[in-house]
This record gives sequence, C-alpha cells and structure tokens, in this order.
Amino acid sequence: MNDLLDSYGALLEEVDIWFARCLERHPEMIACRAGCSACCRGLFDITLLDALYLRRGFDRLPGEVKTKLSAEASRRLEGLTRVNPAFVEPWLLNGIPEADWDALMPEEDETPCLLLSASGGCLAYEYRPMTCRLNGIPLIDISGEELFDEWCTLNFTDADPRQYADLRFGFTDLFNRELLLFRELLRRLTGSARNEVDLFIPAALVIEYDKAVSAIKTLSD
Repeated sequence: MNDLLDSYGALLEEVDIWFARCLERHPEMIACRAGCSACCRGLFDITLLDALYLRRGFDRLPGEVKTKLSAEASRRLEGLTRVNPAFVEPWLLNGIPEADWDALMPEEDETPCLLLSASGGCLAYEYRPMTCRLNGIPLIDISGEELFDEWCTLNFTDADPRQYADLRFGFTDLFNRELLLFRELLRRLTGSARNEVDLFIPAALVIEYDKAVSAIKTLSD
C-alpha cells in the first residue's frame, strides 16, 4: 500500500506547488498563509485515500499527542452517533443516505478541526487531505471549465479571481489521476472497484481499517 500512498503524496505535492505559485503571483489578494486557520472549522468528508494518507502523518506524532487526539476523535464520533444512531463504527458516510449527511456536518458548525494546534497550525500539515489544500481559490481547469467557482471570503476581496488565467491548473487531469489511485486502492483492499468511500477526519484517526474493509464490501454501488 505504501506505493499508492507515495504516489498520492506526489499528487498532493502538485497541488501545493500550484497553490504556492498562486500566492507568489497574487500575495496582495490571497490571505492564505501560515497562521490562518479560518477554514479549519467544522466537519467535511474526505476520501478513504485521504484518510490513509492522513493516518500516515498521525502515526508519526508523539505518543502522548496521539493518545489525546484519539480520545477527542472518539468523543466527537460518539456525538455524531447521537445525531444519527445509524452512524456507527467504522463511520463510513457511504452507509448513510446522503440526505442525512448535512445533519452530521452542518454549515454553521465552527468547531475547530481536532488537528488544529493552539498556535493555529495543522499537526499533520504535510499529510492533510486534498480538500484542505484546494480550499481558498476557485478551481478552474486550464481548459477554462469552472469545477468549483467559490473561494474564501478573505481572498480576492476587490477582484474576481475567475478573471486571472494564471490561477488555472490541470484539475481535470489531477482528479482523474486521483480517481485511478483510489480505484486501485479499493481493488487491492476489497477486490472490486468503487469511485467513492468517504469519512470524517476524526474517523480517519481511530478507524480499524480491517473493519472498514469489511463494511466497504457490504456497500451497494
């Protein structure tokens, strides 16, 4: 599995290079930088591939930090089970109807991510999910297609970033390569291909992956 995670890490590095280039070209328009954690709030879904890569970073943290984070992750997951009793270990979102997802991750939730340190930095920054790396700038493919046309309200306050061609990136190709890696991951784990298995960051830190694999095998496409 390490070869897949290494390949995914290289893919994520491409995103980091794109974002750093955008910041270098438009520093006066982009507020994203060390110390800003405005988007590190609430829950959002990440892929199983993201979860495994994040777990790699989590496992490198000091033992006492991991113990504290695991306890907090379990506490938060228990709270989500109270919101929806069907949301139980291994806490895969795909076992829950999508109509019920919003109750588990309401937009107004401002709870800090449990990986957010007191100083405003991410404890597993080098291993953070794809979503964390993409947030803040609209995702416009080099073809001009707008894949996600929203951006952080702290950025581009006096300009429309969609007008800047140098913000564009090969997102369509990037996401296709991500999907290929994800499908290969699922093929190795379960013997079958799926396009989506999602969970939350707290689950990624405490999940027993043998139980997750068993649960994935029971999911219907």
